[in-house]
Amino acid sequence: MPEYSYKVKTVSGSVRDGVMFANEQRMVVDRLRGQKLIVLQVQEIKKTALKDILDKINIFKPSVKSKDMVLFSRQLSTLVGAGIPIVQGLTILGDQMENPAFKTVIGTVREDIESGLSITEALARHPNAFTELYVNMVKAGETGGVLDVILERLSNYLEASEQLKRKIKGAMIYPGVISFVCGLVTVFLLTVVIPAFKEIFTSFGGDLPLPTQLLIGLSEFVKKYVLVFIGAGIGFFFGIRQYYSTKAGQWNIDTILLKVPAFGNLLRKVAIAKFSRTLGTLVKSGVPILQALDTVAKTSGNVVIEKVILDTRDSIREGERIAPPLKKSNTFPPMVVQMIAVGEETGNLDTMLSKIADFYDQEVDAAVEGLTALVEPVIIVIMGLVVGAIVIAMFLPMFELGQLAGNVG
Repeated sequence: MPEYSYKVKTVSGSVRDGVMFANEQRMVVDRLRGQKLIVLQVQEIKKTALKDILDKINIFKPSVKSKDMVLFSRQLSTLVGAGIPIVQGLTILGDQMENPAFKTVIGTVREDIESGLSITEALARHPNAFTELYVNMVKAGETGGVLDVILERLSNYLEASEQLKRKIKGAMIYPGVISFVCGLVTVFLLTVVIPAFKEIFTSFGGDLPLPTQLLIGLSEFVKKYVLVFIGAGIGFFFGIRQYYSTKAGQWNIDTILLKVPAFGNLLRKVAIAKFSRTLGTLVKSGVPILQALDTVAKTSGNVVIEKVILDTRDSIREGERIAPPLKKSNTFPPMVVQMIAVGEETGNLDTMLSKIADFYDQEVDAAVEGLTALVEPVIIVIMGLVVGAIVIAMFLPMFELGQLAGNVG
């Protein structure tokens, strides 16, 4: 978000300056005038290209965390429910917020509301903190006069979503760490240990066993081109990332991921759980179904699932129900489609979606455990075979050490 420096004059006649983040210069001017200040100067602070790059890659740059959003929503819900005005509530939460990035956002939102903007409009100016789903639900709560209830539902939704993320990350961490360690050990053996043994073997003369010769040749090749391999790996990573940034690349990669054995099934279950939980929360909060589906599609995380949801939205716009287009897509399981159809018939769609989400949360747990149970032994076996083959090839010449030593004499 652009940063602007400003100079203003207060009602008492004193001049002061400062900085403010906003999407455009006009917003800064409107915000300052809303605080009854006379605007003397507003100028965008230009960042150098290097600074922009450093800001993007800075992993230590403060950002709004999911746990901060959960706590903020729950506390604001309590304050609003107790009858405290929204501006005063934001002031209280801003003062006690430890995250500097979120503290700045809360302060800016409070200033925008004081200048006459609605809560929804103020939140929408900070897409990095408040998602489209969050803004739409707050809009429904603000319009219906049930903001405290909506914020409580948002807190529950964000907690469930964060728990789902932790499950997926937890399933990926162990195999990833084991694979990384295995790779490091293999490279260390090939580039450091084996060259040392090679000097010992060649000092005795004679012909080395074929496995040892192959291992030494592989060691020399890896040692010579290790930097090329590292560069190729980094290039491949950024190439895939760049390809995924295109529409065709995103579609092809997401389609392949859904078809990967075991892992694809897990991704599908995660997508269904997220779809059901998000749509159920939006519908229950009073967000119109077409707007809700549009929001759900953007937060699906997979363009294949997103297309199915958008096609469903288009079918509903033409007068059709939700279940039939979902059934035609063959992406959602029959059980999910049937439960949604029952929810539509009985008028309890939000309840049915919540039950689907609960069921698939359990399915995700089982899939994560199954995937972990499958991946762990496979990685360990592969690591054992690689390291074992290297060790055997290294020690084969030891069995012929007497003969090799005799050749020296």
